[in-house]
Amino acid sequence: MTQVLIVGGGVVGAAIAYELSLVPGLEVILCDRDRLGQGSTGAALGVLMGAISQKKAKSRAWKLREQSLQRYLTLIPELEAKLDCYLPRNDEGILKLCSLEENWSKWQGLAQIRQEQGFPLELWSLDELGRRFPQLGREGVSGAVFSGCDRQIQPRPLTEALLAAAQVQGAQVNWQTEVINIETTREDPRRCERVMTQTGECYEPDWLVIAAGLGTTLLTQQLQRAIAVGPVLGQAVRYRLPHLFPEKFPVVTGGDVHVVPLSESDCWVGATVEFPDGEGAVSADETLLEEVKEAAIALYPPLAEAEVIEKWSGRRPRPQERSAPVIGRLENYENVLLATGHYRNGVLLAPATAIAIRDLIS
Repeated sequence: MTQVLIVGGGVVGAAIAYELSLVPGLEVILCDRDRLGQGSTGAALGVLMGAISQKKAKSRAWKLREQSLQRYLTLIPELEAKLDCYLPRNDEGILKLCSLEENWSKWQGLAQIRQEQGFPLELWSLDELGRRFPQLGREGVSGAVFSGCDRQIQPRPLTEALLAAAQVQGAQVNWQTEVINIETTREDPRRCERVMTQTGECYEPDWLVIAAGLGTTLLTQQLQRAIAVGPVLGQAVRYRLPHLFPEKFPVVTGGDVHVVPLSESDCWVGATVEFPDGEGAVSADETLLEEVKEAAIALYPPLAEAEVIEKWSGRRPRPQERSAPVIGRLENYENVLLATGHYRNGVLLAPATAIAIRDLIS
């Protein structure tokens, strides 16, 4: 058996563990220093903006999104069948309200490209938007773009399902197991030979996959090839409306703010984007959260009457001096792979990242 050790149990690490568990001949072990959902995955909204993103057709960013969208079409029913469960999600698409300042011709061009790619977008006039969803705010809005190919999925249940299904396939998952030392071989310093944890385990993996998000920097420092990944904080809230959402109500987005229906009367709203100060520290700014809440009310005015029943925040891993995400071999190492720094797109790009890691190992 070829042993693969994955460090990091967020949605990206979980997706890798599941994808690798399907490959014959691999012994898959995942370690995480915390418990499930304690990192950036636990704070994510799970909005999968793929086709509706302004990514160029042949760019790396689009190819990752395209591959993830295609894998999600099979992954969700696959997990539900294996575990006999339902993964909570919103399959009603994503609706973007465009401001008066936005370039409408740019959206027309994107719609044509996506149509050719098999991911059609619908462009709605202001009148069409009002006819379909009269509850939405239209002040300062020029029109809307609807993507029925995109969706939202709740990150924590998805991560739980990926890991549970991986374990069904024989993978091993170790929580509260922090990697404290990584050693290379004397004969070949390009290979990771031994990985030790604070709980006493000692692994000699054939492959080491670092999917540790903000923990990436410390781990790669031990290998003298530090990958700088810094935190960007995001705050979000959960609202409860005094009335019900309309039937088949999509995720609504505008101005980088999302309104995510969760049930007949609950929704998530988020998220802020808060960068660290000069010393690298980042803390929640209540003023920025209020701005997000105001923007959400402009998108969906009934939120003005809703009650905030929960607030939370999380730190998202953003690579420094390189584009996100970081996927591939660690420089100068033959058997150390990186799957980290997904910033705000961890849930969206988790399937494509898992496929990339599987292909590198295979």
